[in-house]
Amino acid sequence: MRQALPEYPWDAMQPYAARAAEHPEGALNLSIGSPVDPTPRAVREALASATDAHAYPATAGSSALREAIAEWFGRRRGVAVDADAVLPTVGSKELVALLPFLLGIGAGEAVVFPSVAYPSYAMGAALVGADAIASDDPGSWPEHTKLIWINSPSNPDGRVLDIDALRAAVERARELGAVIAGDECYAEFGWDAPWDQHPIPSILDPRVVGNDHRGVLSVYSLSKQSNLAGYRAAFLAGDSELVARLLTVRKHAGLMLPAPVQAAMLAALADESHVEEQRARYRERRDMLRPALEAAGFAIDGSEAGLYLWATRGTDAWDAVAQFAELGIVVGPGHFYGDRSPQHVRLALTAPDADIAAAAARIRASAPTAG
Repeated sequence: MRQALPEYPWDAMQPYAARAAEHPEGALNLSIGSPVDPTPRAVREALASATDAHAYPATAGSSALREAIAEWFGRRRGVAVDADAVLPTVGSKELVALLPFLLGIGAGEAVVFPSVAYPSYAMGAALVGADAIASDDPGSWPEHTKLIWINSPSNPDGRVLDIDALRAAVERARELGAVIAGDECYAEFGWDAPWDQHPIPSILDPRVVGNDHRGVLSVYSLSKQSNLAGYRAAFLAGDSELVARLLTVRKHAGLMLPAPVQAAMLAALADESHVEEQRARYRERRDMLRPALEAAGFAIDGSEAGLYLWATRGTDAWDAVAQFAELGIVVGPGHFYGDRSPQHVRLALTAPDADIAAAAARIRASAPTAG
């Protein structure tokens, strides 16, 4: 019998959220990476105009959407893919959790993912009874590995894998005969050098794989760059034979993206101006919050890209969570992201400007004064 699934980790945050709510100026929730800014008008209008969706949508997506995704990969990610080598998905979290199932992975096989990682990778392994292995070292990935997840930029710590690291991961995956998937949904948000000036590389970058996409997938979401989290709009691209295999299973499972959402994706993929505007918002929030944390004695590790600050003051993460709750601020403990981050907390930039400013002010006010 398959082992029972663990409790949902965020349920453990309820006492701290309740304590933060007692703050006289109200709670500020920086624990969840859910966008708060408006969905672009053109995207909303495209969704509204497509609501006469009387027929079943194609699981593969419309030809127009597939072509738009392929064109976007070339324009924004420097990757050449054919329209038949892309596939829309119902958000990216369902794909992360379901990919082991879609690939037919099971007991006696392994799913590898980063040592500091969002828990859905391990949950995908648990759902099919596979071994869940947290490891960043390709040389240590075991022989029974069938799926490897790379997350760059990373959630939660914002680290970016360069071309050499991506190439080493792909080479090891091919030695093992494993599928390797790059979760790249934060790729538009690079902050520190060199990623403030250069595009964050994709696992499908020709400098990584040449022209050979065999066994390699790139996964992307519009939730962050276009504020479409509520639309569940994502896609993958890569090995055309592997994409065709996934398409067949998804057809049988009825996993199809609603037609109005496909129309909205077309509008989002065609417009880069709203992405630039969103990037500017997040940069301003980051520039407010980071120096306040550093003034309060927190070190910021990684965080060169993505939508989070990965902070530590060298104490247990739950102690830090409790201290933030006293300030009326809710943050995420590093314990949620694996065994190797017990002293870090994650603070999201996906809160309104006023909340980020208020949080920064409260954190600065808590900083010890020089004696």
